Amino acid sequence: MQVTGFSHYNLRAQKALLDQLCQFYVHVVGLRIGARPPFEVNGYWLYAADRAVLHLTEARASEQTPAHVASTFAHAAFDCRDLAAAEMRLQRLGIVYRKTCVPGTGEPQLFFQDPAGNGVELIFDRG
Repeated sequence: MQVTGFSHYNLRAQKALLDQLCQFYVHVVGLRIGARPPFEVNGYWLYAADRAVLHLTEARASEQTPAHVASTFAHAAFDCRDLAAAEMRLQRLGIVYRKTCVPGTGEPQLFFQDPAGNGVELIFDRG
């Protein structure tokens, strides 16, 4: 077997939080809702360009999906363009973020959290 790339990640939550996450990743991060197979559970597939990079799946009523849980997961990162526009969007929306650069390459990074407490990174070409 050979791994050829990264496909997607999946977040599971109860319906109300799931809808908040969807709106957050669309309006804050800039992903778009796209086609999703007819699974038995509700959810969304969010796309960057033509790739479904984030799957949001509704948790069953009996399933425990606590938000803001400390674990080994740090963040999901998205390749982005237009750092200034991203910062303006985050500021306009009142999203608290931290700006850093990758040591050695100088690539700007913006770090913040989604409504469930998951880490999000936006990374930009040094350009």
